[in-house]
Amino acid sequence: QVQLVESGGGLVQAGGSLRLSCAAVGNFFSIYHVRWHRQAPGNQRELVAELTGGGGEYYVDFAKGRFTISRDSAKKSVYLQMNRLKPEDTAVYVCNVDLLSVGGALELNYWGQGTQVTVSS
Repeated sequence: QVQLVESGGGLVQAGGSLRLSCAAVGNFFSIYHVRWHRQAPGNQRELVAELTGGGGEYYVDFAKGRFTISRDSAKKSVYLQMNRLKPEDTAVYVCNVDLLSVGGALELNYWGQGTQVTVSS
């Protein structure tokens, strides 16, 4: 059993920054793929950023140059650094992680509970 615990959301003024964290708690071998999504009221959930098992980074257009995805293997955590935030970035941000089990027999996908990001004008 693995749980993803998100933190770091909050209220920030336009132009400010937030760093979202997603800690994987439980028994597993490794994190090999990371995605951050967001969903605002009335909108569909959309991909924000992706970190592949090989270390490649992908950003949706609105996130390019402003957001950075990363991981810390020792802390079993993944992060989304968000700079130059805009009001339209207001949404619930959710991490989605692909894990490899200790025995290497299973690939498991887990979702965080989401953390609210609110950007004021």
